Amino acid sequence: MANHVNRQYRSASRTAGAERTRAKLLAAGMYLFSRKGIDATTIAEIAQRAGVAPATVYATVKSKAGLLQALMHDVIFGPRFHAAQRQLEGVQDATQRIALTARVARAIYEGEGAELGLLMKASAFSPELRKTQHNFERVRREMQASRIDALFSEGCARKGLNRQTAADLLWMYTGRDVYHKLVHECGWSPDRYQAWLQETLLRSLTNAPDATPR
Repeated sequence: MANHVNRQYRSASRTAGAERTRAKLLAAGMYLFSRKGIDATTIAEIAQRAGVAPATVYATVKSKAGLLQALMHDVIFGPRFHAAQRQLEGVQDATQRIALTARVARAIYEGEGAELGLLMKASAFSPELRKTQHNFERVRREMQASRIDALFSEGCARKGLNRQTAADLLWMYTGRDVYHKLVHECGWSPDRYQAWLQETLLRSLTNAPDATPR
């Protein structure tokens, strides 16, 4: 019994240590990437700032690309996103799910914060950043696919609209560029953005443009 308890304690300690190391690497990556750019930052610099050996960087995140992917995933799909996603998954009505997509989009981009914005600006021409962004867009499309399928299978899609066009429009309207242009460049509040996006999605994709989330 004592040996079992000791093994559990050692396992929990290793897990906690690994999480602390990962957090230090993400913080170091965010700091360096947002100031020097991804391509100009080295593994050695990341390791030095995090206070670990370079081998630990490779063991934990594999590469700079792996660190960037982990960093962006944690920032974008953070607590705000998970709260919005849980609410969406609790709704069965296809039209309501389209409406709630506006809340999910807001949660993703509102959660990015200033540091990630600096990172993207500093590394605007980085191949690694473009690849990571491409993967993110692919994930967004995949996550939205079931909402489009439900819209058509339940007969709630706007008349004359086909599935591919509906998927394209949902992906386009919920894109980062739209959020940044309206909120950061035009000065809209996140509330105004969400209300506009919800109305736009309902009118563009559904046969019930006056629907609102319950």
